[in-house]
Amino acid sequence: MKLHHAWALTAVTAVSLLLSACGSSATSSPSSVAGTAGASSDAPAVSDSSTPAGTASSAPAATESSAPETGDSSPSESSAPSASTPGSESAPGGSSESAPGGSSEGTLTIWADDKGAPALKAAAADFGATNGVTVKVQTISKDLQSTFVTASQANNGPDLVLGAHDWIGNLVQNGAIDPVTMDDATQKLYNPLAIQGVSFNGQIYGIPFAVENIFLYRNTDLAPDAPATLEDLVATGQALVKSGKTSEILSLPQGQNGDPYHAYPLFTAGGGTLFGKTADGTYDPKKLEIDSDASLAAAKKFASLGEKGSGALKRSITADNALSLFTDKKTAYFVSGPWNLEAIKTSGIKYDISAIPGFKGGPAARPFIGVQALYVAAKGKNKALAQEFATNYFGTAPIAQALYKAYQRPPALLEAYDAVSKSDPDIAKEAEAAKNGDILPSIPEMQSVWTPWGISEAAIIGGADPTSSFTKAASTIRAAIK
Repeated sequence: MKLHHAWALTAVTAVSLLLSACGSSATSSPSSVAGTAGASSDAPAVSDSSTPAGTASSAPAATESSAPETGDSSPSESSAPSASTPGSESAPGGSSESAPGGSSEGTLTIWADDKGAPALKAAAADFGATNGVTVKVQTISKDLQSTFVTASQANNGPDLVLGAHDWIGNLVQNGAIDPVTMDDATQKLYNPLAIQGVSFNGQIYGIPFAVENIFLYRNTDLAPDAPATLEDLVATGQALVKSGKTSEILSLPQGQNGDPYHAYPLFTAGGGTLFGKTADGTYDPKKLEIDSDASLAAAKKFASLGEKGSGALKRSITADNALSLFTDKKTAYFVSGPWNLEAIKTSGIKYDISAIPGFKGGPAARPFIGVQALYVAAKGKNKALAQEFATNYFGTAPIAQALYKAYQRPPALLEAYDAVSKSDPDIAKEAEAAKNGDILPSIPEMQSVWTPWGISEAAIIGGADPTSSFTKAASTIRAAIK
């Protein structure tokens, strides 16, 4: 998902407590994640494309941009720059650039970001012509989640919205989306991780169209072979630095406030666990485990990679310079996701993609898995029509492939994935790197986790005691989610 992503922010006092407790030198807090009910935001840039019934439309050419996700709240967004130029869909008779329009009876309204809206134009035209209705696709170029929640509360939202799966807890909590019907046979048509991502409280809340995760980019001129372990990666990186060929062992964004999304594979490789799970396998916020014995042991392994250890992890490596360190050949290794693939291709570097390795003799590193999906608005004016579009029309290979061209993410629909992976070898490598991954939690309590956990990890990288840092972070988190 921002991967111009900022972490969900807890109370300022919680940040202050962590800063003083962990000894972090951070002076600023991460931006608050959009999506909290009632959160204010600047008016989003909006483009309105209405497709009347029977109007023919051809699919627009897909364009590349650095924005990695549909979502505006996924923590992964903090690692990549926002798209600088919002997409625009011009409708016959002009376009709107003011406020987004809500659902109206007889007109199916879909909200999407600047990648998703153009990709849905042809599908909207076809659905409208087939069903004798007008379908309106609107581009919300920023703050899509918070804009949707606010509009829903004012009964002025759309009928359907594209978004990240980790929005679900917040959207359900705010009564903004309805479950969708998907039988067992239909579920088997999708990547199981995608179905897991859109499931919440025993129900399915979205039709998934893409999955994403972070993995290891490698400059194959500097490091021809994929590292089998983190120890191998560090050894090769150190040798390259010593020889003067590079200046950094690894580029993994952390900064002064930390970045738990990108650090999570290393945490799990050390044996750490974020939350325990309920009987049905969903995350249980009452079972926070970052201060368990296993997680504290993982914190010590994490510290071994920090500035007082091997130096593989540094607070000076941030979302602003992580990509350029790799494209400028200052490091052989870069932990990131598909949102940076186009820039890496453009740089001309010879690269390969592989899974993030684990520690020697330890468990596999597990990245967070994000899912992109279509949601049915709970307060739309055309709920039956919206459910029809979502459950019987959206989940088809042509639409999945159009969205793949727009987002460059592995399709969630297996038929579409099989088709695109034959012509795009990177897609298969990304999916292989995801096979041990954990679904990014969509529970609302995650808003209280990112900031204190990130600050504690940054402190550990800087040399703070790992046990006390994680213990104090856990205490702050528990106090916030009670």
